[in-house]
Amino acid sequence: MAGFSYRTEARDGRARTGAITTPRGEIRTPAFMPVGTAATVKAMLPGSVRETGADILLGNTYHLMLRPTAERIAALGGLHRFMNWDRPILTDSGGFQVMSLASLRKLTERGVTFKSHIDGSKHEITPERSMEIQALLGSDIVMCFDECPALPADRSRIAESMELSMRWARRSKEAFGDRPGHALFGIQQGGLEQDLRQQSAQALREIGFDGYAVGGLAVGEGQEAMFDCLDYAPEQLPEDKPRYLMGVGKPDDIVGAVARGIDMMDCVLPSRSGRTGQAFTRHGVVNIRNARHQDDPRPLDEACGCPACRNYSRAYLHHVTRSKEIIGSMLMTWHNLRYYQDLMAEMRAAIAAGTFRSWQNDFHAGRAQGDIDPL
Repeated sequence: MAGFSYRTEARDGRARTGAITTPRGEIRTPAFMPVGTAATVKAMLPGSVRETGADILLGNTYHLMLRPTAERIAALGGLHRFMNWDRPILTDSGGFQVMSLASLRKLTERGVTFKSHIDGSKHEITPERSMEIQALLGSDIVMCFDECPALPADRSRIAESMELSMRWARRSKEAFGDRPGHALFGIQQGGLEQDLRQQSAQALREIGFDGYAVGGLAVGEGQEAMFDCLDYAPEQLPEDKPRYLMGVGKPDDIVGAVARGIDMMDCVLPSRSGRTGQAFTRHGVVNIRNARHQDDPRPLDEACGCPACRNYSRAYLHHVTRSKEIIGSMLMTWHNLRYYQDLMAEMRAAIAAGTFRSWQNDFHAGRAQGDIDPL
């Protein structure tokens, strides 16, 4: 399609690095997408998110359709203008949030009717309505409407859900239409069943999409089961298109996913953890609220270039976090997002240099050391 393309620049094992080209800019892969649920990455200005190294954000169709509504955003110039972000935006389909947040859901072949978790108002999302909402938002990458059952689930339930999602994928493609400069991604389902994943991948290939997501993981199955699935699922999808693992995750989840051929990921974890005082560092997770930090003049992570680490001590971050000052959420979120983007940059460089395996070993060894000793 015009204005959207993907290229692989280097491989190291199954890990690969490259770029997705869009009219609003290039997305370096592997890429981590900060989550801007309600047209904002919480506690961050858009320019600050960009400074962390992010090339693309994720917006949530379900939340935006309920408040302030997709129609209002469209009338105000689209999501990019509305939230002052001029780089690419990917929007999810709304399916996962309907299943996880809405009450009194009713699932039919047509779509899903549900009551809003905000005010109890009744709504319906169908594949056609999801495409309409995402078009009103103006997102650069649009996700098909699908159903994602929580795991564990029995095989018959997973198969039924996957087959419904494939029918919805075809309807999504038809409703998406011809939108030059915008891309539509299909979503592979099938739980942890390899043959069902293969059936899903084949159905998506026959429909044809600009990119492909591995859906239905990080929903309670555990890391070992997720990695077992990723040992085969990405390779069932077209090699010449980007592969997106939805809703992942922790740093070691991300590294393991990239090692298995994933190009894109998203998760609320770095921003949500930042707001609760958890920091991701090269030596593992630090809880800045712990008393051991209250007199510590050292930076959170001496190797990090974010404002929290350059300009403030652990003692200060401990104080503003424990005091629930807004700057605490801002600085901790900025740090976590920078850590995630630095992680992606390091992986891109290691893959390009052919040293990804040794980089992985160093990454795991560093995290195993644990935090620096207290003073």
